[in-house]
Amino acid sequence: MEIWIHAVRGAAAANLLLLVALGSVWLRGYRQHGARHTLGLLVFAGFLLVENVLWLYFYVFHSSFVGWFGSVGTDVQVGITLLCGLELLALLVLTRITWA
Repeated sequence: MEIWIHAVRGAAAANLLLLVALGSVWLRGYRQHGARHTLGLLVFAGFLLVENVLWLYFYVFHSSFVGWFGSVGTDVQVGITLLCGLELLALLVLTRITWA
């Protein structure tokens, strides 16, 4: 259990950092150009930011959730971690494209 809760916490924290970085780039771009697609990216980043803040709260501070996470099978732990990891991978690709 310990390895999966640490991995998912790390992925959620990394997602937050990437979303803040991407959001700042997109906000500057929107202020300069006012493009609608940039506004769409900002809204997208905002929703994902809220999602990851909530997940990080559950993974770190919500003892009932952490207890549940520890009591379910490894398949559920791996599945939840992979979902967060896939989001991290997608954000890394988006970050690479944004800063290329």
